[in-house]
Amino acid sequence: MLELKNISKSFTHKKQEKQILQHISLSVDEGEFVSVIGPSGSGKTTLFQIIGGLEPVNSGEVWINGQQTTSQRGHVAYMPQQASLMPWYSVKRNIALALQVAGISKQQAQTQAQEWLQKVGLAEYADAYPHMLSGGMSQRVSFLRALLSPQTLMLLDEPFGALDALTRLHMQQWLLSIWEENRRSVLLVTHSIEEALLLSDRIIVLSSSPATILDEINVPFARPRASDLWSTPTFNELKQRIYEQLHTNN
Repeated sequence: MLELKNISKSFTHKKQEKQILQHISLSVDEGEFVSVIGPSGSGKTTLFQIIGGLEPVNSGEVWINGQQTTSQRGHVAYMPQQASLMPWYSVKRNIALALQVAGISKQQAQTQAQEWLQKVGLAEYADAYPHMLSGGMSQRVSFLRALLSPQTLMLLDEPFGALDALTRLHMQQWLLSIWEENRRSVLLVTHSIEEALLLSDRIIVLSSSPATILDEINVPFARPRASDLWSTPTFNELKQRIYEQLHTNN
């Protein structure tokens, strides 16, 4: 699905070169949910921009679905930190656009958009406009649009970072339920250790800049995730392990 081979990236500012990513190699398998966690400024968003073809690399390669896609765009579905919905389109029209990009006719896309909004509990907002939605609702629509795009790899860039704690928890649980029905390949960037443990099959822990991979954790919890997961000894042991790595290498 996704394979990053020895990715390094630096920027030059005022004739000074700053190394951001150093020899990053990681993979996301078909239907796998992988999270990347690291300190602020460790290059996580830069890594996403490289995968999406928006930033060139100094060295290394990006492979998606067995093809080298380094510096190429259009191979991933992307969900940013803030819902990037088109304000002049209704919720249903925003969803339908993703389906039309996949080659579905306008009428069929509208029908399927309505069906999906029903599935995720937003049918009553189909004809509403983005400014009428709460933050959580906007992120649901944004995620659904990414889910229905033709690309098989989804990049989620801290999609719930701007939400309050309770809404964020509800959105995490909602995302899990939708993802487990569809099992798209996902790479998530997050600052939240709990979020990474709740959602992921594997977690990649990055050091501070220049980022290197400190650890790769296979998350041992069965799916669907148990409601008392947060209180289990293993959850808290892994949480402490990641916290200590981030704290020591910040």
